[in-house]
Amino acid sequence: MSDTSTAERAAGFLLGLTDEETAARVRARTGLPGPEDGAETRLRLRHTLTWARAGLPASVTLWALEEDDPELNAVLWQYAVTDPGLRRALARGVPFGPGRTEPLPVDRAMAAEEPEIPESFLRLGLVGALRAVDSLGRARSAASMVLTEEDWWTVTVADDEQPLPGYARWALSVRPDCPPELREQFGSHPKFTYRLRQAGVLDGPAEYATAHGPAVRVLEVLSLGHVMFPARMHAAEDALRPLVHEHLGDREEAWAILAQLMGTFHGTAPELIATAGAIA
Repeated sequence: MSDTSTAERAAGFLLGLTDEETAARVRARTGLPGPEDGAETRLRLRHTLTWARAGLPASVTLWALEEDDPELNAVLWQYAVTDPGLRRALARGVPFGPGRTEPLPVDRAMAAEEPEIPESFLRLGLVGALRAVDSLGRARSAASMVLTEEDWWTVTVADDEQPLPGYARWALSVRPDCPPELREQFGSHPKFTYRLRQAGVLDGPAEYATAHGPAVRVLEVLSLGHVMFPARMHAAEDALRPLVHEHLGDREEAWAILAQLMGTFHGTAPELIATAGAIA
């Protein structure tokens, strides 16, 4: 797949936020692709995750895990999930979707590759292992044993009774599945919040759609959203749709310029949309 086809799909995703008549007319003028079916989207999922892995925010991976789709989980395991806690949960079939408790089917190869259980956990238990950390590496290892809602509650109570070490707090807070109330308990200083954003912990899909760049990569991931994280897609689409209507609308020239800029534009999607509209 070429960079050009990636840019065209990214532009095509935005075009899908307009009405059918406008979309058909713009496609005829620009050659932008039409909507894919689910099978086509799944075929390019691996390719996109391969180049997106380094810049894919942790929260985006979590939104996909919340689908609790064993087939999708196998792809994420291979191409996207690097956090040891998330990998351990996947290897054990722990569900991520809200309210789900039944364990998921797990590929045998995934189960065999579960990260090693830290010695401190075997010796001291969960809270004891977290209190004993003296480096970020050991903190991440201990934090990888926090897997279920009950585990997160245990950690919340323990930190409330006596604050956990800073390394442990940071290792837990950058887990995308860390409960928001626990993360708030850890700290709300602007510098702390900024570092969380740098680590890929986002408030939601609207933030990813509007505040991250380059636009072509964000929009390419969003073009996979109906397969990767369908439950979260409306928020991203709702954040971008008003900008598309305001700056591009039904102006074919504006869409043509958007398609030309897409592959080389380094700003966010809103910046790209506004720039294309202004040039037109």
